[in-house]
Amino acid sequence: MKTLEQILAKKLLKIHAVKLQPANPFIWASGWKSPIYCDNRKTLSYPSIRNFIKLQLARTIVERYENATAVAGVATGAIAQGALVAEELNLPFVYVRSEPKDHGLENLIEGDLKPGSKVVVIEDLISTGSSSLKAVEAIRNAGCDVAGMIAIFTYGFPVATERFKEAKVKLTTLCDYDSILDEALKTDYIDESEIKTLQEWRKNPDKWSPK
Repeated sequence: MKTLEQILAKKLLKIHAVKLQPANPFIWASGWKSPIYCDNRKTLSYPSIRNFIKLQLARTIVERYENATAVAGVATGAIAQGALVAEELNLPFVYVRSEPKDHGLENLIEGDLKPGSKVVVIEDLISTGSSSLKAVEAIRNAGCDVAGMIAIFTYGFPVATERFKEAKVKLTTLCDYDSILDEALKTDYIDESEIKTLQEWRKNPDKWSPK
């Protein structure tokens, strides 16, 4: 029987929400060169996949964070999916900006988040964990408890693992880098000769350069 990670990896690759190009790497906003690019916003355009992700996120909350009283999405990638999950569970929803608005109320958290709420944070993607944990900090500063974070996909960088551990945030992900590589190899999206390159990149993504 296939695992959830394998099933979702196949779906993400099929719609090109995840792309692998070891020989022609992408350039991230950080300036890093990367053989992989993930854009989970694409899943919103495919109703069956959008619904699958929504139900898996909701199931995870029910199973692992049963005392949650609110859902928060991290802007901008997780706003839509977070709202869908909150609707499925009939829970209040807010989203957290990367920076406060520069006008009006200058909100960092959009919506009505009651102090004392037990919040599950929805994220679309975990890279270094920096921006995701800023959202956690904002929620905690608002007088709420962060039950944990659930992400659609993670690159599995060691630095992210350490940051979540230090911040005492429980992270659950639906799909991960290893599952993507396994599925890509099975479906001939990549071949054996490219696996080593893809694995080397994850060890030192900030210093990696294609050979």
